[in-house]
Amino acid sequence: MKRLLLVVGVLVLLAAAALGALVWSMNFGGERIRDGAPRTPPAREQVARGAYLARAGNCMLCHTERGGAAYAGGRPLETPFGTVYASNITPDAETGIGTWSAAHFRRALHEGRSRDGRLLYPVFPYTHMTRVTEPDADALFDYLRSLPAVSRPNRQHRLRWPYSTQAALAVWRTLYFRPEQQEENPSRPAEWNRGAYLVQGLGHCGACHAARDAFGGQRDSMDLSGGLIPMQNWYAPSLASPTEAGVADWSIDAIVQLLATGASPRGTVLGPMAEVVLHSTQYLEPADLRAMAVFLKGLPQTPTDTDPREVPRAAASVLERGGKLYERHCAACHGDQGQGVPGAYPPLAGNRAVMLANTSNLVQVILHGGFPPATRGQPRPFGMPPFATVMSDADVAAVITYVRSSWNNRAAPVSELSVSQQRSSTRE
Repeated sequence: MKRLLLVVGVLVLLAAAALGALVWSMNFGGERIRDGAPRTPPAREQVARGAYLARAGNCMLCHTERGGAAYAGGRPLETPFGTVYASNITPDAETGIGTWSAAHFRRALHEGRSRDGRLLYPVFPYTHMTRVTEPDADALFDYLRSLPAVSRPNRQHRLRWPYSTQAALAVWRTLYFRPEQQEENPSRPAEWNRGAYLVQGLGHCGACHAARDAFGGQRDSMDLSGGLIPMQNWYAPSLASPTEAGVADWSIDAIVQLLATGASPRGTVLGPMAEVVLHSTQYLEPADLRAMAVFLKGLPQTPTDTDPREVPRAAASVLERGGKLYERHCAACHGDQGQGVPGAYPPLAGNRAVMLANTSNLVQVILHGGFPPATRGQPRPFGMPPFATVMSDADVAAVITYVRSSWNNRAAPVSELSVSQQRSSTRE
């Protein structure tokens, strides 16, 4: 018996050692980078190209604190595991990336590792940036090193143990991350492949438009099937579902218009997507917007799993209450039949955003308002005021339920409890 226990113990130790070696090799292996910071200034054309790519990747949004210097970091990024603070990526030698080489920067994008080899937290979406090509990575680096150096020390992350440790991060990466290149599909035209690169790589759309598990991981970084954005109470709808945000039946021009201006005859962007349009996609070249549209339009469509005949009917008292609230607060803009006003207020009748199974976005908009981005193509968009101080949780639930049950809309009612929980989590 003792001999058996000894054998088992040795086997367990060997398995643990092998697993540890695997985790180490997958995260801390590789050659040491000895390149120093470049001494010559980058070419003007390279800087301009890098600036464009930084727009496409929306880098400044995360790496700039509100009211702070561009790319100097400090913005708090809330996660279920604590707060990560964006780093300073200006060319300051002490607090930024002024001592980095192009090879260090490429490794950060492709492998998620800092100059000293330290593992980076995947709030920085290297799980998608790993697909950025080497020439594009070099152009991004040359743009960043052309910026004014800002001396601003990086803030220490505030993460709970063990999520604050490199060991835990190494295990996470072993489970969820593999460095990979964007592979061209030879059966598809160049325009489709360019769109795939922008959506799946540089634009990292899947960072929001895919579900995450309890550890914040995504099994497939190319998944675009929708998911709740952690800590924000916004649902990024599926880009492959005709009942959510799929665009297979849209025209290419309508998709381009939405990405360029934030609004089109088929829909309007709000919440986090409004920030994407405001800071990124409105600045993209028409050819790149068209490439993204071609790729998104060609995504395989996922079937709906909701049968309208099975939608539960709301209580008559709730519908009556919701109807009165709608007439008082909503009908002036959205119309008594939910028809909306073209170019100003979106219709609610037949609006798939209204009928999403996940109602987080509706609750967010009613409580906190809905504001499309002000863009060059739509400089003065019409917004929606917040009703958090006007409506109770029961009122919000009733008016949403009324809208989801009227004008041939068929969607499940919303409970007062779900509104209360969302309002409380937003306060926190």
